[in-house]
Amino acid sequence: MSVNVETRVDAPGSAEFVESAWDLKERIREREDVLKQRRAFFVDAYRRANDHLLFEDDDLVGFASVRRDGYILFLAVAPERRGEGYGKRLVAAALQDHESISCHARATNEGALSFYEHLGFEIQRRITGYYEDGGDAYYLRLGDGTSLREKFAEFFRRSVVGE
Repeated sequence: MSVNVETRVDAPGSAEFVESAWDLKERIREREDVLKQRRAFFVDAYRRANDHLLFEDDDLVGFASVRRDGYILFLAVAPERRGEGYGKRLVAAALQDHESISCHARATNEGALSFYEHLGFEIQRRITGYYEDGGDAYYLRLGDGTSLREKFAEFFRRSVVGE
């Protein structure tokens, strides 16, 4: 059975898919105790960002909300769809307009940290008490500002060939 995966974008100022994104984020929060943003914060940040979304048929399976400076506000992939390359696709979409990208990840979120490090993100620093609940975060960055798209394309080619 072939699955149709469609990429959609909510450009800054648009919020066509914000409810689907919120629902996916909340499902992950309830299951994994991450992505704990309050609704008003989430909706405001989503509307200001360039949001890349992946749909299987009409079901949202992942999204990345990226600020103008290349900072990834939110990156979420449905737990049952992880390991299928959707996270890589979303990071690649974030790289379309940026020479480097960055994000924060909860220090206790080993799955996210492993994912980001696998893609080549480097931990820049640990921030104590970063999250509203007092949790620590790591600030991660991918790229040095030069030819990042080429580096990521090469990484993506190697990872696809190596799988």
